[in-house]
Amino acid sequence: MPHYVYILQSLKDQKYYVGETHGVEARLQFHNSGKQRSTRNRIPFKIVVVEIFENRIDALQREKQIKSWKGGMAFKKLIAGM
Repeated sequence: MPHYVYILQSLKDQKYYVGETHGVEARLQFHNSGKQRSTRNRIPFKIVVVEIFENRIDALQREKQIKSWKGGMAFKKLIAGM
């Protein structure tokens, strides 16, 4: 089953959230419904980046890598589509 790494942007404060899932649209709805405690105060969100992986292990490794970039030039290039 494919897994995805996604980056959401809050339309409220323009900050980003990085996550991993097997269903991106369902996960976006989950965040926007206010059921995710860590993002509840920042809804609504929009999807800005989605990457697909063959398995969860690879997706989790990529999620960790992207989170380590947060705020840096590599992260800015990724969300800019470069």
